[in-house]
Amino acid sequence: MSTTVQDMLDTFPANLGGVDREKLVHCIEACLACAQACTACADACLSEEMVGELTTCIRTDADCADVCAATAAVLTRRTGDDTRVTRAVLEACATVCGACAEECERHADRHDHCRVCAEACRRCEQACNDLIASLG
Repeated sequence: MSTTVQDMLDTFPANLGGVDREKLVHCIEACLACAQACTACADACLSEEMVGELTTCIRTDADCADVCAATAAVLTRRTGDDTRVTRAVLEACATVCGACAEECERHADRHDHCRVCAEACRRCEQACNDLIASLG
């Protein structure tokens, strides 16, 4: 099944370079999904009665959402791609996704939104690492 991310990359008029197209599409989609999950989780945390105990989670969610959104944007821009920059952004994204997943996993037994967010973070972390590995 085709996705908007895939459709847009298919219309790119120039060569995408040596990047693995399937891993690129998967990573962009995982970054976008993670950004949404983290934003929603932070908002849900703000609605919890024990919000004071969730401040680290909220902050980590917000940081992860921002980094994931930025990573998706950088990966989407293919013109003049610099592998060093791509690798650095992917490494940062994988790191913040791992940290956010760890934080959300601490609360996952009490808050389903943290469980869902942690799962999205782990998927994004893996997608970033898979794309890094394919860069050579």
